[in-house]
Amino acid sequence: MTELQEVQITEEKPLLPGQTPEMAKTHSVETPYGSVTFTVYGTPKPKRPAILTYHDVGLNYKSCFQPLFQSGDMQEIIQNFVRVHVDAPGMEEGAPVYPVGYQYPSLDQLADTIPCILQYLNFSSIIGVGVGAGAYILSRYALNHQDTVEGLVLINIDPNAKGWMDWAAHKLTGLTSSIPEMILAHLFSQEELSGNSELIQKYRNIISHAPNLENIELYWNSYNNRRDLNFERGGDITLKCPVMLVVGDQAPHEDAVVECNSKLDPTQTSFLKMADSGGQPQLTQPGKLTEAFKYFLQGMGYMASSCMTRLSRSRTASLTSAASIDGSRSRARTLSQSSESGTLPSGPPGHTMEVSC
Repeated sequence: MTELQEVQITEEKPLLPGQTPEMAKTHSVETPYGSVTFTVYGTPKPKRPAILTYHDVGLNYKSCFQPLFQSGDMQEIIQNFVRVHVDAPGMEEGAPVYPVGYQYPSLDQLADTIPCILQYLNFSSIIGVGVGAGAYILSRYALNHQDTVEGLVLINIDPNAKGWMDWAAHKLTGLTSSIPEMILAHLFSQEELSGNSELIQKYRNIISHAPNLENIELYWNSYNNRRDLNFERGGDITLKCPVMLVVGDQAPHEDAVVECNSKLDPTQTSFLKMADSGGQPQLTQPGKLTEAFKYFLQGMGYMASSCMTRLSRSRTASLTSAASIDGSRSRARTLSQSSESGTLPSGPPGHTMEVSC
């Protein structure tokens, strides 16, 4: 029998004019791979999936997603969808440190805990939003449970297992860098780390002084031991739902996301490359990412009457379309926009949208 604990809390954040405090319920469920904590905001909406988030290594759901979901532009979305924020085991606030020798779940096993969450909540479908390791976990879940995933927003996904060269570089880095520094290099670009902005200082402090740093290292090791997702365009192993891939320009995982885009179905995939956003666009550019998310939801048939206010159409926008040489691929659509303004139109069916904003 699944064991559950439930705590009701009030979300702590500055309220917007006319906004009331949002109640959150935090649950803890026992799964075959240990206890998993998740927090639910809002109430289920008829005939609408839940938005389920999964965070990256070194973070929890608050430090990974609060700037995004607390932004003013996001309020229209959260009023229309119930959200479930999952914390990886041992990453929740106040989590006890695992004993030495504890066998932490693999990323594949973490994906297998999601059905336990949905079963408890009696939710039949989700739109997943994942960053880094969380993006991998949601992708693995979608491959195994295609009927329950209506869409995915994957930020900084690396679908590939580490090769020998990657392992060698990782080992050499480990000889000269601490775990917090290696995780920071995973989360942020070298330019950001060198600049040592207030954001970098904040997250360096969060990770370096985390009381559950041993747990974070276990999650980090599971990420580095991930298997290849084996995406293949036109093959049997692919994501069947609409997907929005997101990465910051010059981010650590830019090449991996570009490669992932090349392996997914172009008729279902939008590729968003965000300028001036660094390694964590949900932290640095929540307004622009929210705007893109709204268009993504509209393309899925939700929020048809949503007003787009953050981005206006750029006069410098240029649109190019080109047919594939072999005719088997859909036409590719590329839109270049200024970083200060520009509309992110939802791509019509049968197109891959690449956007720099």
